[in-house]
Amino acid sequence: MIILAKNEPSDYTTWIEQANSDGAMALIDKQAGWTSFDVVAKLRRLTHIKKIGHAGTLDPFATGLLILCLGKATKQIFQFQDMTKKYSGMMKLGAVTDTYDPESEEKDIKDVSKITNEEIIAAANDFVGDIMQVPPAFSAKKINGQPVYKLARRNIQFELKPVPVSIYNLSIIEINKPFVKFEVECSKGTYIRSLAKDIGDKLGCGAYLTELRRLKIGEYSVAQALSIQEIQQMNVETDLVLIQEESTR
Repeated sequence: MIILAKNEPSDYTTWIEQANSDGAMALIDKQAGWTSFDVVAKLRRLTHIKKIGHAGTLDPFATGLLILCLGKATKQIFQFQDMTKKYSGMMKLGAVTDTYDPESEEKDIKDVSKITNEEIIAAANDFVGDIMQVPPAFSAKKINGQPVYKLARRNIQFELKPVPVSIYNLSIIEINKPFVKFEVECSKGTYIRSLAKDIGDKLGCGAYLTELRRLKIGEYSVAQALSIQEIQQMNVETDLVLIQEESTR
């Protein structure tokens, strides 16, 4: 399948033609502040292709790799959704938030000065393997067909059951208390926000995710991905070429 990405041999015009006929993929580096659906909407406006889907949501505060499938390629989205994901992240110890991320206010502030680096590493290691994880209350998980974040915003009480996920690798990269930088490889359905919260609970001080960047989906890397701005520039340059060709006829 033809892919729009860095260092790929296909040009933008060929990619658009292929997307309209047999389907195509795009590797996007999502910027912070956008939802995954914002990225889909922006690509729809640029390509004028209505049928576009993404293979795995990123929260608005997160950045990194989104795989978008266009046209007939949307039938293959599930293949990418099932692939292993790799993330880099930062969590803050000694506080929690309702959303498990920086989108809501800190509370339950605790001193973490006496927690050792060895204790932090040991707590993280306890989550490597096949585990049961409770998704965040502010997430797209559904109860009776309704996303639970809508219920949470209305202060409606509900219970989310633990689901099985796999943490294949979890490495602590840097500790500068209260902040802990890490990398994690995990299965489909893993919430890194919940992982940070659970590590904080294990340490008895609480924690929430402050930064998140998706590095890989399967063998596809964010190093290959393009920003929406880069694709927009390709689109402008293609339009200029077409205008010039029309004017010389």
